[in-house]
Amino acid sequence: MNEPLENSSSPPSRPISPLVSFVPPKPVVLIGLMGCGKTSIGKRLAKRLDLPFCDSDFEVETAAGCSIGDIEDFFGEGALEAGEYKVLQRLLGQQTQVIATGCLSFIGESSRSLIKEKSISVWLKADLQTLLTRVTGRKDRPLLECGKEEETLTRMMGDHYPIFEQSDVCVQTYDEPANITVDRVIIAISEFIRKEYPDYHVLKSV
Repeated sequence: MNEPLENSSSPPSRPISPLVSFVPPKPVVLIGLMGCGKTSIGKRLAKRLDLPFCDSDFEVETAAGCSIGDIEDFFGEGALEAGEYKVLQRLLGQQTQVIATGCLSFIGESSRSLIKEKSISVWLKADLQTLLTRVTGRKDRPLLECGKEEETLTRMMGDHYPIFEQSDVCVQTYDEPANITVDRVIIAISEFIRKEYPDYHVLKSV
């Protein structure tokens, strides 16, 4: 797995403007905890790469006919992981696109194996303070109990970050304009493609 472009808790001192865009050889799947920016970054990344964007949580909820937080209440233990796998299997069999996943999608072994095989996985890694700033007080985070956001996120970071390290690409995210993060994501993915797909010549000037 590639190292994060930045390891400090502060954003880079200068915004980075990539000189290339590209058509990736596989779908790009964004992984990370809630609040890391998968949806906002994913939409902007897809627009920059001229690709479709998809939110797998939305697709899972549509297929189940209920919210993510209610799936296992209605369908039983393990239903969410099974539903995520089926949705990802469908999405990764379609045209190349940018897919934002739920924060547990890369945790389940079956979905993780599928993502690693069929896509370029990008971990949007955020520190605790960045996550707290983005999720505290939000009512649309079923895994977070109001007033216990810091406790829950700290636990999830300890449990999930070692697994997220299996991603192909890691980009540190900060409380910064989304387009600056997108610049760094594009650079990181293009570097990964050059290294892992040396004969894949689809880079283009922008």
